[in-house]
Amino acid sequence: MIAPAPISTAPAASEADWRDFYALTKPRVITLVIFTGLCGLLAAPGTIDPVLGFTAILCIAVGAGGAAALNQWWEADLDAQMKRTRQRPVPAGRMDKRAARDFGIALSGGSVLVMGLAIGWLAATILAISIFYYAWVYTVWLKPRTPQNIVIGGGAGAFPPMIGWIAVTGHITLMPVLLFLIIFAWTPPHFWALALFVQTDYDAVGIPMMPNVAGERSTRYQILVYSVALLVLTLVPWWLGLAGRVYGVAALVLGLAFVALSVKVGLRQTAEAGDTMRPEKQLFRYSIVYLFALFAMLVVDHVATLSGA
Repeated sequence: MIAPAPISTAPAASEADWRDFYALTKPRVITLVIFTGLCGLLAAPGTIDPVLGFTAILCIAVGAGGAAALNQWWEADLDAQMKRTRQRPVPAGRMDKRAARDFGIALSGGSVLVMGLAIGWLAATILAISIFYYAWVYTVWLKPRTPQNIVIGGGAGAFPPMIGWIAVTGHITLMPVLLFLIIFAWTPPHFWALALFVQTDYDAVGIPMMPNVAGERSTRYQILVYSVALLVLTLVPWWLGLAGRVYGVAALVLGLAFVALSVKVGLRQTAEAGDTMRPEKQLFRYSIVYLFALFAMLVVDHVATLSGA
């Protein structure tokens, strides 16, 4: 086990305000988590009381925020050495590490407890697994040890639509599993596109991200392979009759655009000094829009099916 090293700037906990605690939850990152969880809930067959539905999504959001806080507590020493993360509350010296840890534990434990009591213990169990997966399996175990950290760790962010689905139905069927697998397959090309243009940060702290270990050319090729696999996987619900034509056409169009951008990234040679990495940045930004749009169309398709359109 690699224990987090102490930070040289030992801040006083009283320096932190609500904005720092809010920043610990990685609000920009968990927006996608919340959205996919909501789409899983809205696309599931059956109905749920609006108050309970809101509670389920709130628990997903709070649980994701708790996992993010634990991630920042553990990696505070690494964050302090990376340009992209050094202004986070703990490495910037605005918050004590213990406060970040306790905040993460409180959010994580509270979200699971409320989910279990209000929605059901199957949904609560999956939520607990997702928190543990991100805070421990990915952050502590995978990330510092293997360039496959994102591939295996991608499961952490893939649980929300499954949890939302279970909140409505009370059980796991093939469709929520497919939604899990879609996000699982989306994560590597999404994150490796980012890793390509911030790899100097990972080099500085010794994190074995794929571009730093396998090289840029291998990473670019793998981005392309995963993007093609993602396109195929997103069409499976349509082919199996689990989703309708609205979703199927959207998945095809969005997926072809994803692959087109991945081809631009995949066929490039290793970037040289001064390269702006524009194709990689385009793919990273589009990948976020892509997942929002894909899951939104899943809900639109569900509504269209219910209305007989």
